[in-house]
Amino acid sequence: MKADAIKSILATDCGSTTTKAILIEKQGGEYRLVVRGEAPTTVEAPFEDVTRGVLNAAKEVEELRGRQILDGDKIITPQQGDKGVDIYISTSSAGGGLQMVVTGIVKAMSAESAERAALGAGAIVMDVLASNDGRLPHEKIQRIRHLRPDMILLSGGTDSGNIKGVVEMSELLKAANPKPRLGINYKLPVIYAGNQKANKEIEDNLSEETDLSIVPNLRPVLERENLGPARDKIHDLFMEHVMAQAPGYKELMAMCDAPIMPTPGAVGEIMQVIAKKENITVLGVDIGGATTDVFSVFKDPELGEPVFNRTVSANLGMSYSISNVLASAGLPNILRWVPFEIEEVDLRNRIGNKMIRPTTIPQSLDELKIEQAIAREALRLSFIQHREFAVGLKGVQKERTISDAFDQSSSGETLVNMMDLDILVGSGGVLSHAPRRHQSARMMIDAFLPEGVTQIAVDSIFMMPQLGVLASVHEKAATEVFNKDCLLRLGTCIAPVGSVKPGKEYMRLRCTLPDGKSIDKTYTLGDLELFEAPYEAIRAEIIPARGVDVGGGPGQSIKTEIYGGLVGIIVDARGRRPFVLPENAAERVAALQKWSKAVKEFEDR
Repeated sequence: MKADAIKSILATDCGSTTTKAILIEKQGGEYRLVVRGEAPTTVEAPFEDVTRGVLNAAKEVEELRGRQILDGDKIITPQQGDKGVDIYISTSSAGGGLQMVVTGIVKAMSAESAERAALGAGAIVMDVLASNDGRLPHEKIQRIRHLRPDMILLSGGTDSGNIKGVVEMSELLKAANPKPRLGINYKLPVIYAGNQKANKEIEDNLSEETDLSIVPNLRPVLERENLGPARDKIHDLFMEHVMAQAPGYKELMAMCDAPIMPTPGAVGEIMQVIAKKENITVLGVDIGGATTDVFSVFKDPELGEPVFNRTVSANLGMSYSISNVLASAGLPNILRWVPFEIEEVDLRNRIGNKMIRPTTIPQSLDELKIEQAIAREALRLSFIQHREFAVGLKGVQKERTISDAFDQSSSGETLVNMMDLDILVGSGGVLSHAPRRHQSARMMIDAFLPEGVTQIAVDSIFMMPQLGVLASVHEKAATEVFNKDCLLRLGTCIAPVGSVKPGKEYMRLRCTLPDGKSIDKTYTLGDLELFEAPYEAIRAEIIPARGVDVGGGPGQSIKTEIYGGLVGIIVDARGRRPFVLPENAAERVAALQKWSKAVKEFEDR
C-alpha cells in the first residue's frame, strides 16, 4: 500500500510485562493518535503465545474506538469501510530483549565501534571482548560459554590491515562453541564485520559451528565508521533467529506488515528521524525499573555530520535495580536531593523496601520526593556513562598545524555538547507519570544540567517505540504524531555557565510573554525562577555577565527564540556545572525547598 493511501495504523510494543497498542488515524489530512490500549504480555506460561497479549491490547483499542478491528484471532487488514486497519506493525523487548556479545582487536577502537553498532540496533551488550582486554584466552572462552548470548558481533582490523588478530579471535569463538540463549536446534548467529581480507579464514573457522553472516567492515579505515550494514544484519537476525524462537512470534511476524524491531532500536530510529528532519540535536532518556537507556544525536565536529549514540545502563533503574543506584551513587549523593531531614538508616530501608516490592508506587508526598531524588542520581549516572561512550573515533591521525600546538583536544573526546543541545526528551514512569509536569522538568534539569537555551519535553505515554517502527514505513505519520501527540512540551531552560562573585549580577533576561507581560530582570548566582507561558515562540534577549556563557561565548549576549510549554520558561542561574549543594544539612534543605517553590514543583495551581 502506498503511504498516501494509509488511513489507519495499529502499532504495538510487546514489553517484558505489558503489551501496549496505539491506533493512529488520518484526520483532515494529518495523522493523530486516537486511542491507546494495553494488556499483560503473554510470552510466558500459562499462555506461551505473545499474540494473545497483542490481541487483548487490540481488543481494548477496538472497544475504546467503538469500531471493529479484529475478526476472531485476526487483525483485519487493510481497512474495509469502517472495519480493520490499513497496516499493523510492532516492536518487542519481551523475553529480555536482544542480548549480544561483541568482539574486536583493540578495545578502544574496533571493539568500541562494534559496541556502538550493537547498542544502536537495540541490543543489550553483555560483554565486550578484545585482544588487549587483559583476559587470557581460556578466560575469554569460559566467558563466552557462560553468557549464552542471542548473537555475537565479531569485528577488528581495517580493510588494509593485518588479519592475524581477528583470525585469532575467531579461533577463540570456535573453541568456545557457544550455544544460543533461546532454542536448542539451531546454530548461534555470528556476524563478521571486520577486515574483509580475512573473510576466507573466518568462514573456515566458524561456518560449521555457527550461523555465520559476513557484512562490510564497520571500521574500513581508522577515520570512518560504517555501522549501517552491521546494524541492518542484527535486525534481520533478530527477526529470523531470536524472535522466531520465542513462543508465538512466528505468528506475530506473519501478522505484521513490517519487520518487528527491538524496542530500544525503534526509539533510536524516531530520535534520528526527528533530528534529521528538523536539523536539531537531541538527547533522550528512558528510565525503567531495571535499566536506563540514553539516546543522543550530536554533530561530530570532525566530520560535520550528526552521529547517533545509545547506551544502556543495565544496573540503574527505579525498581528492580534501585539498590544498584544506591551502591553506584552512594548515600550522600541521593541524600543531597531529599528536601527534608531524614535519617540515613530510614533512607536505606525505604530503598530496600522498593527493591523487594518493585511494583509499589509512592503512597505519600515524602515517598514521592525520595523516589524523585533517587531518579536524579539514576539519570545523572546513566548520562555520565553515555558521555564517556558517545565519543569521536579513537585512533584517528589528524593533520596538525602550528595553531593546533596550543589545542589540547584529541580524538576520542565526547560528542555530547550540552551548550549545543536543542531538546531534552524524557520518558519512563518516573518522568512520564510524575504527578506534576514541573517535577519532571526539575528532575531532568538537575540530572542533566543543560547549558545555554534548551527545550524540555516528555513522552506522554511512551509511544516512541511504535513511532520508530512506523517511521520505517510512513515517516510523515510518525513525525506528525510524535510532535502533536507523543511529545509534551514542558518549556525552555535558560542556564548560563560560568562563575561570578557571590551577589554580583549573573545574567539579564529581556522578553515579552504571550500575555503581554514584559520581562526585564537581572539574576544573581543561585537564582531559579519560572515564568508560565504557553508553547509558542517568544523573542528574547539574554545578556550574561562577563565570563559567563549562554550560547554566544563568554560575556556575549544573544537574541533568540524561546518557547513556553506546560511548565513554562525556567531560568536556572545556579552556576557552574556541576553545581555544588551546601554541605550543611539545614542549608541544603533550605536551598532545595527554595528551588522547589520557585518552579512550583509541589504546589497546586
